[in-house]
Amino acid sequence: MSDTSGNSKSPTYALRRRLPQNKIGDALFSLGMVARVPYFGTILPFVEEMEPGYCRVTAPKWFGVHNHIGTFHAIAACNLAETAMGMLMEATVPTTHRWIPKGMNTQYLTKANTRLTAHAELAEPVDFDAITEGTDVVVSIRILDRESTEVVHCDITTWVTPA
Repeated sequence: MSDTSGNSKSPTYALRRRLPQNKIGDALFSLGMVARVPYFGTILPFVEEMEPGYCRVTAPKWFGVHNHIGTFHAIAACNLAETAMGMLMEATVPTTHRWIPKGMNTQYLTKANTRLTAHAELAEPVDFDAITEGTDVVVSIRILDRESTEVVHCDITTWVTPA
C-alpha cells in the first residue's frame, strides 16, 4: 500500500490509535465498533490487530453463531470476514477517499468447530493518490480455526472513490 500524500487517518482508525495498545484497548475499541455497527455484535467480535493493510479479528464459538449441526454458521463466518475487512479499510483508506463493500466471494472449506480468527489483508498494494475515479480494491480474508486450519476464505471487493 502506498499513500504518499500525507492524507489523514479515518476517525475510526484515529480512535483505535488513541486507545491503549493492549487487551483493554482492544476490548474498548471492539465495544465501540459494535455500538457503531450493531449487526457485527451478533458474532461478539474482538479486534486484536488493526493497521493499514492488515486486520485480525476473533469471534468465539457460542450458541448465537451455531448452525443446525452445532458448528460456526457459514453466514456468521461471513459476518466475521466483513468485520475484519471493514476495520482494515478504515485503517487503510485515507480521508481523501471513501469505500463501500461491493461483493463477496466465499469458499467454505471445512466445518468450523472452534472460535474463529479472521486475517484480512489487501490482495495487492493500493496507491490512493492514483485513484481519481472509482476503482475496485480487493481484501482477502483467511478465517482460521483454533488449530490454524483455514475453514473459510473470502475475497471482498470494495469500491473506492475520491471523497
